[in-house]
Amino acid sequence: MKSIRVAVAAAAAVAALTACSSPMQAGAAAVVGNERISMSKLNTDTQAYLAALKKAQLDESALGVPANQAVLQRLVNVSVSKQLMDRHKVQVSETEIDTALKDPGQFQSAEINLLANGVAPSDARDYARAMVGLTKLQQQFGGQAGQEKLIQEFSSIKPVFNPRFGALNAQRSEQNPALFVDTGRFGKLTQQAQQPAQG
Repeated sequence: MKSIRVAVAAAAAVAALTACSSPMQAGAAAVVGNERISMSKLNTDTQAYLAALKKAQLDESALGVPANQAVLQRLVNVSVSKQLMDRHKVQVSETEIDTALKDPGQFQSAEINLLANGVAPSDARDYARAMVGLTKLQQQFGGQAGQEKLIQEFSSIKPVFNPRFGALNAQRSEQNPALFVDTGRFGKLTQQAQQPAQG
């Protein structure tokens, strides 16, 4: 079984995933700045993503995190990226998107690269536009030197997650990649047993 541990979609993604505590809109999986990501959108995208994994002869265990968390992280990252692109008036052409979709990343396959980032084929253009936009933003901020500024900008839009997912995992690592940790029945954090990496 191939393993495609979920990749970090952008250098700033981890910094952006610091939740804040404001009221959650009904039916929302997350609220990201001025955008609401509905539970139905998350569920639909997760089903499309699971179907794409199956077609590529992979299963959810290859991710290292539940599929809905991989998809939710991608939806949040794309939403933040789009809002930053609007804020800084960054445009991405269809040709740039086409080129980005051919990038195999670290997996020698463009399809597997997308799947590793929680992206089903139906969401590929939206995701590619966001990633090209982030690269252009970093260039606008001064290239390599602009990475810190990009992380600050990315972190300025704080997602609010539906509490039903649990508490945000502040200690994410390759050994513990889950986006959320179970808070237990009474709100006390519980340590989850992590499965060994599938390889």
